[in-house]
Amino acid sequence: MELYVPIVVLAVIAAGFAVFSVGIAPFTGPKRWNRAKLDAYECGIEPTPQPVGGGRFPLKYMITAMLFIVFDIEIIFLYPWAVAFDQLGVFGLVEMVLFIVTVLVAYAYVWRRRGLDWD
Repeated sequence: MELYVPIVVLAVIAAGFAVFSVGIAPFTGPKRWNRAKLDAYECGIEPTPQPVGGGRFPLKYMITAMLFIVFDIEIIFLYPWAVAFDQLGVFGLVEMVLFIVTVLVAYAYVWRRRGLDWD
């Protein structure tokens, strides 16, 4: 049980820092409010009114999110493979090459279909 003491201490310090930061922010932050600060954040684009029922959301945002998830998962699989590369040998190398080729084929398909263009 004594092996977990440093982890518990670190978790308590992190939680204390988070609570302290959120609690002290209203007292230390600037109080200058204007129209721009009160608007929803839209990356510099003027917000447009949305229809009552919601409306259609552009598909390119979902495609970008899915691409991010695919490449994020690829990186997650590459780290343990790199750590255990010596023990995996040729089999591990072939499997990782097949995995990367599969992901690159999907990337090339999206690129060819102009899924990465914003206009």
